[in-house]
Amino acid sequence: MTGRQEITPQLAEQHLDALTDIVARAAAVTLATPFHSVESRIKNDLSPVTAADEASEALIVEGLARLLPGVSVIAEEGATRHLPDSIGQSFIIVDPLDGTREFLAGRDEFTVNVAIVTHGVPIAGLIAAPARGLLWRGIVGKGAERLHLRVGSGQSSTLSKAYGRTPIHTRPAPGRLTVATSRSHLDEATEDFLARLPLAKRFLCGSSVKFCYLAQGEADVYPRLSPTREWDVAAGCAILTAAGGLVTTPQGGPLPFGRLKEKFLVPGFIALGDPAMTASMPAVTAA
Repeated sequence: MTGRQEITPQLAEQHLDALTDIVARAAAVTLATPFHSVESRIKNDLSPVTAADEASEALIVEGLARLLPGVSVIAEEGATRHLPDSIGQSFIIVDPLDGTREFLAGRDEFTVNVAIVTHGVPIAGLIAAPARGLLWRGIVGKGAERLHLRVGSGQSSTLSKAYGRTPIHTRPAPGRLTVATSRSHLDEATEDFLARLPLAKRFLCGSSVKFCYLAQGEADVYPRLSPTREWDVAAGCAILTAAGGLVTTPQGGPLPFGRLKEKFLVPGFIALGDPAMTASMPAVTAA
């Protein structure tokens, strides 16, 4: 397979268990070094990176090279150092440890994210929460599910068997909404947006696990109106869409992926459990 070939949902489904194994082994790597003793440094974008991020990324990139040789892989730590000239019509995008701040703070919200993007759309996604022993995965048009992980520590640990496999679905929007918001990146524009929603409950959470709460019907809206990167959100977008939800730009349009010239920047987005909510979302002025 070359990087110019298209990965369809059908092909992604064929490789889903192998992808799950790669993500599960990366999840084990993130637990290999206790958060309180791992060294970290600050990157040029002022975000932290640790040896756990780098070990997870190395394992994922190596595993993907064997599974899907020739397919472009955009992984966060590598992408911050060098971007390719092109990515083809299908590529894989990786965040080896999403929520590094949560990891360093000893919280259990950090995740490992892998997504397949085809023609600018995330068609498959996997998110593991190593400290919670959970993994969510989905393929657009084929459904989403939550699994349990038997995760040890160290690179030799693997997913011996996915068990407790549970199909997940979003829920119809209730009269008053449960909203998930970022703990580390909550900005004034998002606060203004939230003030115009009928809220029943609101909770702060780190990492892409917020998408999973929507996908399994425990939350209704996840707005982020400040910039992020595609590797932070692609897997969550795929899983949420596969579970029946929708992710749009703040203005309600399709959220494009594979924007190499923009260095994979996402200016903002709104994730919805019930796509019907798009008609009632507060207006957001384009930046």
